[in-house]
Amino acid sequence: MLRRLAHHHARTLALAVAGLVLVLTPSATVAAPAAQGAGAPPRSVTAVAATVVPAAPGSATPLARYAVQSTAKVADTAESVSSPGYPATGWYPAGPRSTVLAALLAAGVHPDPFHSTQQELIPAADFSVPWWYRSDFTVADTTARTHLDFSGVISAADVFVNGRQIATTSSVAGAYTRHEFDVTALIRPGTNTVAFRIQPNNPRKHLTMGWLDWLQPPPDENMGIVRDVTVRRAGPVALRDAHVVPALAMPSMATADLTVKARLRNDSDTTVTTTLSGTVGQVKGQVKGTGQGQGRDADVDAAFARSVTLAPHEARTVVFSPAEHPALRLKTPRVWWPAHMGGQPMYELGLTATTHGAATTHGTVTPSDTAHQTFGIRDVRAPLNADGARQYEVNGRPLLVKGAGWSPDQFLRWDPTYAEDRLKYALDLGLNTLRLEGRIEPDEFFDLADRYGILTLPGWECCTKWEGDFNRDGAGERWTAADHSTARASMAAEAARLRNHPGVISFLIGSDAAPTEEIERGYLDALKAADWNAPVIPAAADTASPITGRSGMKMTGPYDWVPPGYWYDKREGGASGFNSETSAGPDIPTLDTLRRTMTPAELETLWKDPTAVQYHRSPSATFDTLELYDTALTARYGAPSSLEDYVRKAQLAQYENVRAQFEAYARNAKDPSDPSTGVIYWMFNSGWTSLHWQLVDRYLDQGGAYFGAKKANEPLHVQYGYDDRSVTVVNNRPAPASGLTARVTLFAPDGTQKYDRTVTGLGVAGGGASSTALTLPGSVPGLPTTYLARLLLTDAAGREVSRNVYWLSTEEDVLDRERGDWFHTPTTSYADLRGLASMARTAVTATASTTADGASGTSTTTVTLRHAGTGGTPALLTDAHIVRASGEPVLPVRWNDNQVSLWPGESATLTATYRTADLRASVPRLRVSGWNTPTVTVPAA
Repeated sequence: MLRRLAHHHARTLALAVAGLVLVLTPSATVAAPAAQGAGAPPRSVTAVAATVVPAAPGSATPLARYAVQSTAKVADTAESVSSPGYPATGWYPAGPRSTVLAALLAAGVHPDPFHSTQQELIPAADFSVPWWYRSDFTVADTTARTHLDFSGVISAADVFVNGRQIATTSSVAGAYTRHEFDVTALIRPGTNTVAFRIQPNNPRKHLTMGWLDWLQPPPDENMGIVRDVTVRRAGPVALRDAHVVPALAMPSMATADLTVKARLRNDSDTTVTTTLSGTVGQVKGQVKGTGQGQGRDADVDAAFARSVTLAPHEARTVVFSPAEHPALRLKTPRVWWPAHMGGQPMYELGLTATTHGAATTHGTVTPSDTAHQTFGIRDVRAPLNADGARQYEVNGRPLLVKGAGWSPDQFLRWDPTYAEDRLKYALDLGLNTLRLEGRIEPDEFFDLADRYGILTLPGWECCTKWEGDFNRDGAGERWTAADHSTARASMAAEAARLRNHPGVISFLIGSDAAPTEEIERGYLDALKAADWNAPVIPAAADTASPITGRSGMKMTGPYDWVPPGYWYDKREGGASGFNSETSAGPDIPTLDTLRRTMTPAELETLWKDPTAVQYHRSPSATFDTLELYDTALTARYGAPSSLEDYVRKAQLAQYENVRAQFEAYARNAKDPSDPSTGVIYWMFNSGWTSLHWQLVDRYLDQGGAYFGAKKANEPLHVQYGYDDRSVTVVNNRPAPASGLTARVTLFAPDGTQKYDRTVTGLGVAGGGASSTALTLPGSVPGLPTTYLARLLLTDAAGREVSRNVYWLSTEEDVLDRERGDWFHTPTTSYADLRGLASMARTAVTATASTTADGASGTSTTTVTLRHAGTGGTPALLTDAHIVRASGEPVLPVRWNDNQVSLWPGESATLTATYRTADLRASVPRLRVSGWNTPTVTVPAA
């Protein structure tokens, strides 16, 4: 978003001094966070259990917990605080990755900040001073060398071990910089202490992480330690930076050359001879990949070894090449593919450094250090097409990037289950890509994305310190010489961490603007040194950098409400080129979520006052009300008569708009001129309880935006073009489809049929190709101002493979393109959909039964919905929710389909799968509602 002074994000990277761990985020988000500690006394701690660190060479043990406290409440010296046995009376417990505020919330110090405006009750002054983080670990054997390895410090820290300072804020600065310290001389048998004095954060002043207009920024600005602090043990030789550089033969994919690299470092005072030995093979127990290049030879482990003599404190990079070790040239390798294009096989590298000679006990051969790394084999390219747009290709196949912007938890808490649930939702929606603009998630996130075949686009964030030297519309301060060093170290560390994840298909070194030549050179040098093997994109905006050149992306918005027809014009944010972030702004969540988020008084204001500042929309003055959205909602659907009516209309509006965005980009993907190559919906989720920029809400509930996206991205899809009234079949499956029949019927809101046409013998190629079945006439006799269009697609056997229902108007939305700005295009007149209000209330009967799978811990509820009403009025956008006896929805849940529209006599069978434990011992029930369907709840056991 150009000129978004109140836009989003912040972040930094890591110093490639160690090897390849790195984690991000704190102690644990909850899919449905409670009002932590509200009404309960805060928990404090006088002792935190020590982490047990084994002596085994190659072990890497994250500190399991901390005690934290404000320096304003600690009068003792740093030497005392960081010494074993310090009592830490009244300090707060924190997990292994935790911001200060995350720890205080977990301890019940403050009420739930996701509800109402309770976050404003948290005094920001508490975080204007440094905070202590203190952790103990035990060591039985002090003969091994001990290193402290960490990143994720926000914003900077003085570091102490056993009463001795080992680093200052001048060296430990930046959330992404990685640091390793040899603390062997300070370690004693028994209990040892590590202490960090964390400095306050300001993302406009520091290369860290922050927020802009996604959500209300946390009062602590995410200060804390949000990645693992690891105690590493080794012999005299340390093994670091182990990785594989795969080179897949293209286009045949018949072979893959694997170059193995690692850095050996002699930490002793004597010369040491070490043998570095390793193997590369497919991850054991993994389901084999499918598709091209999946032969038997790839299952065989490749082994290699070399002896190296190192002088005292010498470090040397060792390279194993396929030329020297033919086993590293894989025949018929198992190739990693994005979801729906093939399998996701992974390989693993294992290395061991053994020592022998004078530096070892009695001259025996002894393991000194080990390293392990998983990786995938794939080829990613992103050339500029003839129109200058970025076109991604994976393993030689072009693909339309269909993605959304990913947000971590507002307090950077990491919950692997919650993350996996959201990634599964992304696949359920038919998305293939997630963009991370700053706040780059921990290793586990990328491991999950690799497993599920989800592509990721990480990069630096806009508008904060990260763009302070080259984005004059941002809020970041100009860089100092130290900032340049921090930025290069950050890039080096993130490159080393992400390079072997096959799902990572780019790094965006700029967001709203491209870096200067000096900054870009620092990034590119760091990436090259790390053997980065994916495209480097200079910015997410339509701009160029001095070295890398044009971005091939556009950031033309919109970010606030526009009508569905907006997306079809090949201009601004419409369906051409690669749009790196765009949506129609507000996404009002379900009534269940709203009632968990806001007070009754706030809910009353929500539907009655469009000009009211909405705390749960944005801190930005550009986005802090719902005026544009509410004006359009009232003009198109009619003024809301209640909260329930407002939410009901919002779901219809969001369904049609999100569906149109993805449908337009899908239809135009194969155009010979100015095709669409990628679209990132802004956003997938918002990181807190929000009223905008989300396909799925904080509690993982699904509304119109979710099911509009799911409908648009279904594998074989029939759709309507708002621009030219075309009816098009889009085939997202790999294989072509033939023998299809498309039928289009237009109805008045009361169900009276006004037009009907069927086209048979349709065929469409695979891989995102489209084929136009027919074009609706410009006018249809007797068609009312508001009407319904039902599109049905059946296969050669007569089975329905796609059903798509539109609510349309003979009066179109009219845009004023000349008065458009960076976040929206004004509408001068609106489509008239008010006729939907005249639709008769129509009953839908529902039956449901549930089966539980004890082995997987999941339950599946099968639902049959039937239009039971008399007359011709259809039941529009009928929604099904699995609920507990209390009426609360069971979440997360994955539906095969939902929000369906049924005509008299029609029925639909839906399935919902969810964790049995999420029933919370309740008997499942089914709640059915819809645009013109009375809400009913029936048993579903």
